[in-house]
Amino acid sequence: MFQSSGIGEPSVFHALVVIFLEFFAWGLLTVPIIAVLNDTFPDHTFLMNGLIMGIKGFLSFMSAPLIGALSDVWGRKFFLLITVFFTCSPIPLMTINTWWFFAMISISGVFAVTFSVVFAYVADVTEESDRCLAYGQVSATFAASMVISPALGAYLLNMYGEAVVVALATAIAVLDVFFILVAVPESLPEKIRPSSWGAPISWEQADPFASLKKVRKDPTILMLCVTVFLSYLPEAGQYSCIFVYLKLVMGFSVVMVAIFIAVIGILSVCAQLILGFLMRVLGPKKTIMVGLFLEMLQLMWYGLGSQTWMMWAAGLLASISSITYPAISAFVSMHTDADKQGLVQGMVTGMRGLCNGLGPAMFGVIFYLFHVDLNEVSSPAPAIPGANVSSHTPDVHWRHADQAFPGPPFVFGAALVVCALLVAYFIPEGNSMGTNLRPTSSRRHSGETVLKSKLPERDTAALTIA
Repeated sequence: MFQSSGIGEPSVFHALVVIFLEFFAWGLLTVPIIAVLNDTFPDHTFLMNGLIMGIKGFLSFMSAPLIGALSDVWGRKFFLLITVFFTCSPIPLMTINTWWFFAMISISGVFAVTFSVVFAYVADVTEESDRCLAYGQVSATFAASMVISPALGAYLLNMYGEAVVVALATAIAVLDVFFILVAVPESLPEKIRPSSWGAPISWEQADPFASLKKVRKDPTILMLCVTVFLSYLPEAGQYSCIFVYLKLVMGFSVVMVAIFIAVIGILSVCAQLILGFLMRVLGPKKTIMVGLFLEMLQLMWYGLGSQTWMMWAAGLLASISSITYPAISAFVSMHTDADKQGLVQGMVTGMRGLCNGLGPAMFGVIFYLFHVDLNEVSSPAPAIPGANVSSHTPDVHWRHADQAFPGPPFVFGAALVVCALLVAYFIPEGNSMGTNLRPTSSRRHSGETVLKSKLPERDTAALTIA
């Protein structure tokens, strides 16, 4: 009964609604979470933020292959339901018990792979020639939800308080679960799904390190994965704490944080529009290096900057540097045989998944080692967004306020990206990747290849929590 329910034929539209509602719900909490995090862990805000997000990211990395394999056997709808339900389950706890709220966020990482299941759903309902467009629609929908929701959440927080924002986010999450139950049809063909419920899942399918173990077999893939690791490790750490950093260290108001998220989100979408032009003019490898160079600059600016305009300049560079990973994916697709595309993309994505766990923890520990411990004492927030920012800028006390650079993890991350640039420079362009690799044989549906090669871009401020 559950598997057969749904409205209409399975389509990309169903996937877009699921993604929009989930990330819209979490986006509403972007600004309130900053205050709750600081109130709950006043002496070790960045350390705890890094550990919470690090545990969540690592659990997602560990569980993604197993959930992907099971969704090939049991169907997408069931796993869309449980991933959305458990990912959003911490939301109402924010006003009940903040310790349980953050504990549940960490634990929910086991199911925080909605993006991956959605990509598999899209693969089920589209032809191969149409998938690039469909994936673009999914990514654009995600970006749209994160552009609107943080600003709305900040407005409601100022006007009505935290309880109203949490209640609205909870209602939207419930709506998403209800939509999956009632409106989303199963995307796997009927003739495959019922007969496969008892099919065994091999350890290789469930092993999150399976693709990473094969990296060393091909020198070009090894260099590419090292580049991804060195560049995405600081990027994942930055995404986990940048909005906390802007508010608690740089003195951004909640309204300014929301505007910052919206503007950078829009600029990131615009950057993707010029990616094709850069690829044609510069080629994939040089486009990758341009993206890495801009990432290094923005990390350095975040780390050394002490003025508001410097943060905005760094944000501009960050939005443009978002071209790096799409350029890497294009490089892989252009230099890999057709029968090994999923395998090589899975290796690259597996490296990113590992960084989603290590990056936030690394940033949190570095903040702790440099004694960036915060205490926030704020004057009352204004009732109307856009009011005098200085009237509610938090009085933030941190031990090393007079040190040479206020953001040590960002400077360390910039050094890692310099290393990534050096490795990327020596990546050969003419070689065919994956010639030493043997594709894994299995009876998986085509959607699973997408699931392994299109894990969440961790793309933005769910970025902070979702």
